[in-house]
Amino acid sequence: MSRMQLAYERLRDLIVTLQLAPGERLSESWLESFFQGSRTPIRAALGRLEAEGLVQRGKPGYMVAPIDLREIEQVYAFRETVESEAVRLVCNRATPAELDAIAEILDSCQADTPSDEWYCVATDFHVEIARLSDNPFFARSLDDAMTRVSRARWLKIWSQTSRDHAWAEHRRILELIRARKAEEAATETARHVRESRDWLLKSLSDYRRSLRTLGFAVVAWRRRARGNGRPMRVGRRPAERLDGLIAAASRTPALHLCPIAR
Repeated sequence: MSRMQLAYERLRDLIVTLQLAPGERLSESWLESFFQGSRTPIRAALGRLEAEGLVQRGKPGYMVAPIDLREIEQVYAFRETVESEAVRLVCNRATPAELDAIAEILDSCQADTPSDEWYCVATDFHVEIARLSDNPFFARSLDDAMTRVSRARWLKIWSQTSRDHAWAEHRRILELIRARKAEEAATETARHVRESRDWLLKSLSDYRRSLRTLGFAVVAWRRRARGNGRPMRVGRRPAERLDGLIAAASRTPALHLCPIAR
């Protein structure tokens, strides 16, 4: 694997799992030290991440892209359309064995499963359904869309209640697909995505200022946010990073998050 690919994958993981917070500066000198590499592969990796909407150019250098409420609204509108149509196709095309594989993905999560794995299972469920539509454009575009909202979705999976709710809705969609009820499955999928969007936009909009006090840059519509200094020390698991944020949130009177994972 090339140095550029290694830097890209590691940085992407740190950003997506919130170990580098939205709005944090990414100085090239820090990145060179962290990856023990030259600027050329690091700049190439940053270029790829910029194309994915995970970093953006700042003054100077790069910064982790803020969570953008406008982009979230657009991505979820896209997801509602694409996933609903994908589910219709899956009802007509997927084999029982393929649907059994989706069920195994859901059943891999138990009460004691770490939040990290719950997050991956929820993402895999949506992407695999799109893949079973036999339209590669659906799968690739949905994978990109899920990446763009991945950080916001991480804020919503820490509660066991929210994870159980998401699992039940995913199971409901799968059972409708098994029954070959295309329109009901599409309607349930659209509702599932739409409710997630509405909750997420309202929560992030209501608590944007409080989230900023926890180190998260959240922008509404076309506003831009500045970074908040040098990158934090990284290496913690996503669940540990979230536990720290949630603990801080509990000490912030204006912030009362009750996540529902999607």
